[in-house]
Amino acid sequence: MPKATIVMIHGFRGTHHGLELIAKNLNQYEVVIPDLPGFADGDELPGYDLDQYVIWLKKFIGRHNDRPILLGHSFGSIICAEYAKRYPKTIDKLILVNPIGAPALDGPRAILSKLALAYYQIGEKLPRSLAKNWLASKAVVQIMSSTMAKTKDKDLRKYIHQQHHTHFSKFHSPESLSQGFKTSIQNSVLDSAPYIKVPTLLVVGDKDDITPLEKQNALLQKFSQAKMAIITGVGHLTHYETPDQVADAVKDFITSS
Repeated sequence: MPKATIVMIHGFRGTHHGLELIAKNLNQYEVVIPDLPGFADGDELPGYDLDQYVIWLKKFIGRHNDRPILLGHSFGSIICAEYAKRYPKTIDKLILVNPIGAPALDGPRAILSKLALAYYQIGEKLPRSLAKNWLASKAVVQIMSSTMAKTKDKDLRKYIHQQHHTHFSKFHSPESLSQGFKTSIQNSVLDSAPYIKVPTLLVVGDKDDITPLEKQNALLQKFSQAKMAIITGVGHLTHYETPDQVADAVKDFITSS
């Protein structure tokens, strides 16, 4: 009997490398992790809005497997949720890891989101010779990494920072990066959740300050058939800090649903 396939979609500014630790704990499945369009070896798109990402994902899934399990992390959760809303018959199950469960332009992080948007828009307007240094600034990447990492383990924090410095700036162009970020803050899983009919799992960290736990609980109620797995002591980087626990939650969900 052939292995079930899991298609994994990574988050904003990431690459497929970010989900490899989870994949290593799921070797009983066929795991496929593409780079998102606009990043690393990902495809080019005519524009980087949600429609274009979903169209790309439809073509990708059509080329690789019939009705895979679809998993999205962070920004990938927005794309995967919208995909599940539009094309439920093409996937078996949906798994959202650290889902973006509330609009980034609402609530306590609105000011930070607007500042980040301005940062990316400046990068888009700068001459190409300056834009890369601005958008791939080591100081900015370090701030992002240090803010998101919750572990106190020094070696693990060092690993996370190394991963971010190595892979976080493999974007194609200032334009693709700016458009992609705008898509990430103008949309959320909350928009798609009420229309998703496939069995769904939310894997969340109880210290995630991008979508706090109370917002994740509210998001859960919007689905017609969804479960939640809460991982304690971790925030938005479950794929780096607790990949084994994410994989365990995925396996339990697949075998029990």
